[in-house]
Amino acid sequence: MNLDMKWLFPFLIVVLISIIGLALPESGSSESAEGIDKADVAWMLTATGLVLLMTPGLSFFYGGMVTKKNIISTMLQSFISMGVISLLWVVIGFSLAFGDSIGSEGYGLIGNPFSFFFFRNVGLAANEALSPGLPLVLFALFQLKFDIITPALITGSFAERVRFSSYLLFMVLFCLIIYCPLAHWTWHPNGFLRNWGVLDFAGGTVVHMAAGFAALAGAMVLGRRENHLRSQAHSPANIPFVMLGTGMLWFGWFGFNAGSAFGANGIAVQAFLTTNTASAAAMITWIFFDGFLGRKPSALGACIGAVVGLVSITPAAGFVSVGSAIFIGVFSAIVSNIAVHFKTKSTLDDTLDVFLCHGVGGISGMILTGVLASSTVNPDGADGLLYGGNQLFLNHILALAIVAVFTFGGSYLLFKFVNAVLPIRVKLEHEEIGLDLSQHGEQMQ
Repeated sequence: MNLDMKWLFPFLIVVLISIIGLALPESGSSESAEGIDKADVAWMLTATGLVLLMTPGLSFFYGGMVTKKNIISTMLQSFISMGVISLLWVVIGFSLAFGDSIGSEGYGLIGNPFSFFFFRNVGLAANEALSPGLPLVLFALFQLKFDIITPALITGSFAERVRFSSYLLFMVLFCLIIYCPLAHWTWHPNGFLRNWGVLDFAGGTVVHMAAGFAALAGAMVLGRRENHLRSQAHSPANIPFVMLGTGMLWFGWFGFNAGSAFGANGIAVQAFLTTNTASAAAMITWIFFDGFLGRKPSALGACIGAVVGLVSITPAAGFVSVGSAIFIGVFSAIVSNIAVHFKTKSTLDDTLDVFLCHGVGGISGMILTGVLASSTVNPDGADGLLYGGNQLFLNHILALAIVAVFTFGGSYLLFKFVNAVLPIRVKLEHEEIGLDLSQHGEQMQ
């Protein structure tokens, strides 16, 4: 037996976590459910499951786009997030994102890591600050699914050349150092972006901008693939996989956005409507725009367009009208399409255009939320620039700058740190034979 000692440390950590878990007192099972709305609980359980479905959907979406020798490895990079982040969230992630705020009143920066350590005090009772009308544990589970998909989104930028063990280390650090503080800023009652009035209904900033800028940093640190250096055309291995993944993402996104209303209510219905409409508008815009530019309308283009629409409507879903949703979908599809076209003239090797779709889509959605949000649609929101809300628009622009610097700069440093600990890029010969065989000893038949 040939032992590989680099896996000993993470293995021992998981064993230690299991032992600590046994030593902790039980909590939550006997707490009162008084004040809990059963209809809201039923919807949020459904929404939580829908959001989890998005990560396998993403694995098919990405897996179909890479070359045949990298399909399994690319899909696993999404799947493994469901295991790693789920455990990390229970141990400390939820505390960092939603624990008692560390920072002055109204300017919280991160949660106390011991507030909900190992899900202490996370039970069936509602938490008036975080989950009124819902068990706190259900709120925590719903938020977990957002954390799961964020590092999975990043993987498309460095597909076909990343070392699996190094990616796992990056994923853990990204969750703790980038995602959790950003979630706290944006969604915790004491988070400073939330107290500025910044609107992010379902994660355009926390998920998609963060993933997009991290993807850009990853593509820069890992450098170009050999076939990219040789200017060889990249041919997706399995377009039906991409279409299947798009369908799963579109379906799951209803939980992502409509679930962020945190109840079976009118805002959830509005978010469902705007989500579907924006995605539809973006999909057909991408197809027609391609045709106008002399390209053949493709299944791949339709899928990318649909996902760009889903990304761009995410921050605005519960704050805008259906007409505004159409505009957001059309606008974001055109901007991302143009960005993807111009990227082909650069040396940037973002394998699956993560920054240009998720990053640019998230940026577009955040800016347009500051323009098109209406308190008529959602009284808990605010009026955007179009309705006289100048301050909301300015706050969104400032938040955009802060988030861009934090997520790109922080991720760039994390990639550099990981590379110093574990080489983050595979050897040339491993890249040539593909990551399926070189990293996992498996291959598509």
